[in-house]
Amino acid sequence: MPRLIVYSVMVLLMVALIPPVVAARTRSDESPARPIHIIQDMDIQAKYKTQTRNPLYADQRSMRPEVVGAVARGETMLDTHLENGVVGGDWADTLPSSLKLDLDFVERGQQRYNIYCATCHGWNGMGNGPVNKRAQELMNYAEGPPEGTSWTQARNLHDPGWSEQPIGQIYNTITNGKNSMAGYGSQVSLNDRWAIAVYVKALQRSQNATMQDVPPDQRASLRP
Repeated sequence: MPRLIVYSVMVLLMVALIPPVVAARTRSDESPARPIHIIQDMDIQAKYKTQTRNPLYADQRSMRPEVVGAVARGETMLDTHLENGVVGGDWADTLPSSLKLDLDFVERGQQRYNIYCATCHGWNGMGNGPVNKRAQELMNYAEGPPEGTSWTQARNLHDPGWSEQPIGQIYNTITNGKNSMAGYGSQVSLNDRWAIAVYVKALQRSQNATMQDVPPDQRASLRP
């Protein structure tokens, strides 16, 4: 191969390496100059950065402190019945007046229960959900502490002492959790948490109902 072609290829290769080397050098070093912007987006704007002075205010601070007594909209938390499930210092045994109890509300609670609760507590509330069953299967192979692990079975919602809980207490447990159960306040909306609590009460009642609980006009269809 002629020397001229060899030298030409080498020169071209060296020239081709210049752009990536310059780009790498530029990205690795800080520069006080503004970057080149073909499109003037919001990177270039008049603003005060964190911990800088702002002569507009008497204290010269650009970072403004919170206004004393200010409350975020919708977060007054003054309705303890709605927010905490508490009325007069005791667990509420009624639904907040701002919520409407109808079939749609109960069915919404059933849907949310099946998504967030049934996996552990079971679709019937007996504490026999698929997560619990799987954990029990894995425990059969564990060698026991400290080599193995442990599992606390989800609560049977029909057990004495639990089936009599007021609806406000159930709502509060769903919101904040209890013992090894985590709270769902950040995952489930407030209305949906109340809907789940209503459905849990309906589920508990369904397992302990008598014929006297059935409306008279519907009893005939339920008799064998």
